[in-house]
Amino acid sequence: MTFSHDTFISPLTWRYGGAEMRRLWSETHKRQLLRRVWVALAQAQYEAGLVTAAQLEDLRAHMDEVDIERAAAIESEIKHDLMAELRAFAEQCPRGGAVLHMGATSMDILDNADALRIRSGLELLRTEMCDLREHLADLIERWADTPAMGFTHLQPAEPTTVGYRLAQHGQDLLSDDAEISRVSAGVRGKGLKGAVGTSASFVVLLAGTDTGAAEMETRAMELLGLEAFPAATQIYPRKQDWHVLNALAGLGGTLYRFAFDLRLLQSPVIGEWSEPFGEKQVGSSAMPFKRNPIGAEKIDSLARYLASLPRVAWDNAAHSLLERTLDDSANRRLLLPQAFLIADELLRAAKRLVDGLQVDETATAANMQTFGVFAATEPLLMALCKAGADRQHMHARIRDHAMQAWQAVRAGGPNPLAQALCADAQLLRYLPADEIAAQLWSDGHVGLAPERARAIAQALREN
Repeated sequence: MTFSHDTFISPLTWRYGGAEMRRLWSETHKRQLLRRVWVALAQAQYEAGLVTAAQLEDLRAHMDEVDIERAAAIESEIKHDLMAELRAFAEQCPRGGAVLHMGATSMDILDNADALRIRSGLELLRTEMCDLREHLADLIERWADTPAMGFTHLQPAEPTTVGYRLAQHGQDLLSDDAEISRVSAGVRGKGLKGAVGTSASFVVLLAGTDTGAAEMETRAMELLGLEAFPAATQIYPRKQDWHVLNALAGLGGTLYRFAFDLRLLQSPVIGEWSEPFGEKQVGSSAMPFKRNPIGAEKIDSLARYLASLPRVAWDNAAHSLLERTLDDSANRRLLLPQAFLIADELLRAAKRLVDGLQVDETATAANMQTFGVFAATEPLLMALCKAGADRQHMHARIRDHAMQAWQAVRAGGPNPLAQALCADAQLLRYLPADEIAAQLWSDGHVGLAPERARAIAQALREN
């Protein structure tokens, strides 16, 4: 069982995701966790008087000696992966092997191991999110006061600030962190409940001892540091996977939106933001001048795939008929590792974009110069009303000038709106030209954006 690039291997094996997340979802680590569950069960059964000290010590001594090659050879004969690993472990333990898995069913072992992996994966993602939050907070604070043209419906609207625009993504990230934290705290294992979740096998096994089946389960789960669902069938409720996948997809949505905004703003038509571009980086095989936003596009591509995975988890939960069907097993081998590794890659890629984000202040100022005067007509209208003008009449006058100015801008010329308004006799009846011009200087028309941006930055550091 050796693999190379001569055969298909997943891009998640080598291209996307970090080494620690790959290790967590590796086959070796999975089997280490399976053995950890078996030993926890044996420990609880030792305390109940069913296993000797020598047998337990033998199991502990060989717990980390995973031999995938031997397990694969056994599986090729018996066609059962869990039993193959169990037999490989038992072969290594001449004293303890005979007492492995007493009373258990496969999913007592597998589902508890999966719950441990899921929880560790969520904790690793939260650590990476914390790092991203800190870097994003720095960026928000750096650009909190810098005016930029705001866009609604992809049309120029009113000014915002670069920092406040970034703060929207920071706020979403806080929401994702809270949800992933909530889901992580709620992760449960199946426990040790046997073939259909009734613990009947353990009741029989423990008959005549001073330990009950529920007590033995509690002790084994305590050794694993994992709580058990109070009720389960052959498996833990698959709705747990759905909750986990939803949380990861939600994070993907936040990072998708950030990357999409960057892609729009990197377009030369706007030209305000750009992702880092290496000195020797190639943007296109055909067009040497290209500086494509490949990092942001990768985020959007992977996040789009991640968004599709909760549906599979939903089907697994909804189709888990009666006490269990096996039609979730094969897809979960793909579903869980892919979701975590993609989320890991998204966070890593987003951090690179945040760290290297380039804001072109010249382009930002130029867009404000071109479009900002349109937005400034709102405070001008308010000033005219306060000076006694008829609001409806002034709105119509300003609109007429604005529509003519739009034609000039679309034709590639400078924006003539300020000059036209300052020369309008009807406006001059209420305000002098210099005051009209002052109202049309829209850089200061950003309201509470700087303060709110800084508040989000602070929350990103504190929560």
